[in-house]
Amino acid sequence: MLVYNSLTKKKEEFVPLEEGKVKMYVCGPTVYDYIHIGNARPYVIFDTIRRYLEYKGYEVNYVQNFTDVDDKIIKKANAEGVDSKVISERYIAEAKKDAEGLNVEVATKNPKVTEEIPEIIEMIQTLIDKGYAYEVNGSVFYSTKSFDGYGKLSGKNIDDLEAGARVAVDDAKKSPMDFVLWKPKKDGEPYWTSPWGDGRPGWHIECSVMAKKYLGDTIDIHAGGEDLIFPHHENEIAQSEAANGKPFAKYWLHNGFINVDNKKMSKSLGNFFTLREITAHIPYDVVRFFILSGHYRSPINFSSELMEAAGAGLDRIKNSYKSLLFFESKATGEMNEKEKELNLEADKFKLDFEKAMDNDFNTADAITAIFEISRFANTNVNENSSKEFVTSIREKFLELCNVLGIIPFEENKNSSISEEEIQKLIDERTAAKKEKNFARADEIREELLSKGVVIEDTRAGVRWSYK
Repeated sequence: MLVYNSLTKKKEEFVPLEEGKVKMYVCGPTVYDYIHIGNARPYVIFDTIRRYLEYKGYEVNYVQNFTDVDDKIIKKANAEGVDSKVISERYIAEAKKDAEGLNVEVATKNPKVTEEIPEIIEMIQTLIDKGYAYEVNGSVFYSTKSFDGYGKLSGKNIDDLEAGARVAVDDAKKSPMDFVLWKPKKDGEPYWTSPWGDGRPGWHIECSVMAKKYLGDTIDIHAGGEDLIFPHHENEIAQSEAANGKPFAKYWLHNGFINVDNKKMSKSLGNFFTLREITAHIPYDVVRFFILSGHYRSPINFSSELMEAAGAGLDRIKNSYKSLLFFESKATGEMNEKEKELNLEADKFKLDFEKAMDNDFNTADAITAIFEISRFANTNVNENSSKEFVTSIREKFLELCNVLGIIPFEENKNSSISEEEIQKLIDERTAAKKEKNFARADEIREELLSKGVVIEDTRAGVRWSYK
């Protein structure tokens, strides 16, 4: 399996630090509002990568943090006249709802900054003791010049960065590129007691601390959006490797941006959308399918037309799977010789899927393999197929969908009627049609529809699904 490593700028064979286990850290959102469509991409992408690693047999320790203390959180809290914890807990809950809607697996751990303050203070003190950080009037700064490897992830040269930086005359930093680890308290802000005075941590230190605490000094995969490469991930490397004396992460994975109507998403351009705004009109599963339709490292463009295309593509997969469920419910018996040959032929789609995912998690080509097995099923499975054959094809189909987090069947979420009652009404409708009592047949169709059930007459019988 090859993965593109942002650190080395090339694809590398994936070999975890410990056989059979993967330690993976993903930078999570700052919880001051609903997550936006740009946040949704790393949620979906790295959840899918986790799923594929689990599919390959790895035990994945998956950590994704919540930044629950930040200037934007404090600003909103002050505007509402509430404690900042009220704001952060509100939007953590909302982020979890969105993650569930996107069918994102629950992380092994979702640490919060405010719950890791003692460990943050400890790492900052270690950096001071080792000569990588310094304190000035209650602020603690990291000295970027003290770390020889600074810039190795982003490829930026510290001298060039420093030459282009502008720093206020009264800035306490020794160098323009030094960054804050601890900042003194201000009125109206949350704070904690530290050796350098009351205050709160800077942004970058939190992930270094949480990755160390929950995954260890060196982890397998560190992931996030490409906007985090500099300065956030660059600063994480500097902090972690200076404090721990070991490489921080073996593989760095970064997803590309989402543009809106071919323009960079920006509030100033009026093309900035929260996921909640989008899913008021477009189902979560279509958003997930859309995100997976492009390679994770490439930018993708969000537009109404492309979302419609994603919805149509997902419907093709769902309809194909729905047909398999229907034929399976009617079929009996074991495979004949022809079906055994076809079943072996269907294994090719699984191989195509794995080939795509083994090549830096190419979900676009993996979806193509799912479309191929969908076409194969539509062509080769019918009312005369054996139950053993239909079940085998359906299970192959579902296994690949599950890796991408695609749910190819409708769940009974809104219906007020049981499957037994549905079948009883369908049987009554069939009898009514035979007796040419079409009025009663139509009444039953409308009754089912009012209870969230859609029925469809086919050559092989009546199929039903949840609306």
